[in-house]
Amino acid sequence: MTEAILLVGGKGTRLRPLTVNTPKPMVPAAGVPFLTHQLARAKAAGVDHIVLATSYLAEVFEPYFGDGSRLGLHLEYVTEVEPLGTGGAIRNVAAHLHSGPDDPVLIFNGDILTGLDIPALVDEHNTSGADVSLHLSRVEDPRAYGLVPTDGTGRVTAFLEKPQTPEEIVTDQINAGAYVFRRSVIDTIPTGRPVSVERETFPDLLSSGAHLQGMVDSTYWLDLGTPQAFVRGSADLVLGRAPSPAVPGRCGDRLVLPTADVAPDAKLTAGTVVGENARVGAGARIAGSAVLADAVIEPGAVITDSLIGRGARVGARTVLTGAVIGDGAQVGADNELQTGVRIWCDAHLPPSSVRFSSDQ
Repeated sequence: MTEAILLVGGKGTRLRPLTVNTPKPMVPAAGVPFLTHQLARAKAAGVDHIVLATSYLAEVFEPYFGDGSRLGLHLEYVTEVEPLGTGGAIRNVAAHLHSGPDDPVLIFNGDILTGLDIPALVDEHNTSGADVSLHLSRVEDPRAYGLVPTDGTGRVTAFLEKPQTPEEIVTDQINAGAYVFRRSVIDTIPTGRPVSVERETFPDLLSSGAHLQGMVDSTYWLDLGTPQAFVRGSADLVLGRAPSPAVPGRCGDRLVLPTADVAPDAKLTAGTVVGENARVGAGARIAGSAVLADAVIEPGAVITDSLIGRGARVGARTVLTGAVIGDGAQVGADNELQTGVRIWCDAHLPPSSVRFSSDQ
């Protein structure tokens, strides 16, 4: 069995207001906290021990997942007093690992939805004799990512962070955020200060002659760092485009949790999920959206590619397209909010007060 470190300490700033009250990995996707999907996929791949590196709102993880036995896992939690970066977080939890010096340790980020073949990455690591192996994915526009060129055998030759000019774009292979470390390599990461694996650990290992191996796996991959991406990821889980054994129901056009109340003539499509105790009124139309627990969608509302926070209310006939409504917010009847609009937690918009697009 391979053990794993799961990095879940980020503040999720780009996802606000979703992350004001909830850390990013705990925001529901397809009816359950996103972290549930990652843990379930790790379990299915043969991982049995996972150490969660927590920081922001660290206190919410253990009450929900406990010791992991409900998922067939052994979970431990380590909280950073001060943010340590990706490398620092990995080093900070090293004492909780059980692996021997040459054993593989899987490391993955708490904001990546992926169909990665985890056993294949571990096998690639073992057969290549690498010190660190990286999951690489190919993207059409790599400028927002770290590029990782490799030679004909898959050995990493460089790390290029977020290139901006055409000359800098030497490959379409990006660092996809999942790694396998030889256990002893983790102990070489400096302690007591922030360290970035992308900007410091990997380049330093490469310059010292270490063997870093890349494995291209171009199955489903999505960085859930923005509200638009998070909503899309949730819908893709419901539709079955993104694989997860943790979706609480059959994949299809919609997912309605058992305690939700949806009017018979409401239309839910394109991977929409309606959470626990949420209510959807008569004639409402919701496409590709996530309605979180205890939210209320009043009759005739039209919601597309949007996320409605826990306990929020959307008024009758209101139209939302690509919007985010924070926890407890109330949007009155007959408003229209377009792409990019975010309503903060507990805010109130009166009826017929807004017809707005972020690009106006």
